[in-house]
Amino acid sequence: MIVMDGWVRRGSLGVISGPKPHLSCKYKTMRALKTLLIILLSLLALLVVLGLMGPSTYRVERSTVVAAPPEVVYGYVSRLESMKQWGPWQEMDKDQVQSLEGTDGTVGAVWKWEGDTVGKGSQTIMSLEPNRSVRCKLHFVEPFESISTATYDLQAVGDSTMVTWGMEGENGFMGKVMGVFMDMDKMIGPDFEKGLANLKGLAEKEQADKAAAVAGKTFGGYVIETIERPEMVYVGKRSKVKFSELEKFYGSSFGAAGAAIGTAGLNMAGAPSGVYFQWDEKAQVADLFAGMPVVAPADVKLPGMEVYTVPASKMLHIAYYGSYDGSMRAHMAMDEMIQAKGFTHYGNVIEEFITDPMAEPDTTKWLTNIYYMIK
Repeated sequence: MIVMDGWVRRGSLGVISGPKPHLSCKYKTMRALKTLLIILLSLLALLVVLGLMGPSTYRVERSTVVAAPPEVVYGYVSRLESMKQWGPWQEMDKDQVQSLEGTDGTVGAVWKWEGDTVGKGSQTIMSLEPNRSVRCKLHFVEPFESISTATYDLQAVGDSTMVTWGMEGENGFMGKVMGVFMDMDKMIGPDFEKGLANLKGLAEKEQADKAAAVAGKTFGGYVIETIERPEMVYVGKRSKVKFSELEKFYGSSFGAAGAAIGTAGLNMAGAPSGVYFQWDEKAQVADLFAGMPVVAPADVKLPGMEVYTVPASKMLHIAYYGSYDGSMRAHMAMDEMIQAKGFTHYGNVIEEFITDPMAEPDTTKWLTNIYYMIK
């Protein structure tokens, strides 16, 4: 064996051997790969543990009290177009593209959106319980896909409404992992608070406007509506009757009119009514027509009956509940409104007896529609 500068020549075979520097590099590379694999396996194990530890479900909710009844608030949570008015995310991306499919305010209606800031998604109405609750399916497509349920619950609190807005769903594996590090309540809760504040402002303004409108047509404790009433043809009897005999006159006239209408094969156009021409408090006498409205021309003839037509006209209307002898307060309220509004009363006063006193003994439930012709 001859040694030459670190190289070894072995015998006559001419085999030369020397140091092998690449062997140590391979060991280092394998050691690094092994370390990296251990790290990756450790991270994977950590993810699995976090996935097992993370919450399987989530719910975020906020509540507020709105100074308006449930039927007013319900209008803002049961219609997708109305939700857009108070939703906190509308201002984030005013250039977002939106569309509405189906009939708004009904189960199955879908609202879709797409924008740079708000991402892409849809909201579908799943169930509606008028003035109590709404459930919607939220499908977020971008920036990440997820499905949640939006909940809107209403509870009457006196003249106000407690409204609770929530979002809930189930966490997948990655959702559970993220749930360990992210607090959805803190992330989304402030947006819910902002949205409910918007909703409160809109609903309370609507209620205030309604209250003002009602106050403007309330006199003597009665809400008086101004309507356009169509022409009505009555079959019955007209007479000047003492106040003490009004009930008897009504009974006989209605009975006779009903029999005549039945014989003639005519259809009723409303409830039995008293059409007044004059009410004389001093003499205690009323000039009135007691009869039944019918579907017939004004010149219809029925044997033994009189026919009177009240022309189509603008009228004031009060839905009066109570016994007949207490209706004078409603008539006084009519006079008060006519004077306050500068109307002119002419023609007839009509009392339409909706409730049959023989079928309903509770006089507080008796409904009488009172009409005054005005111009």
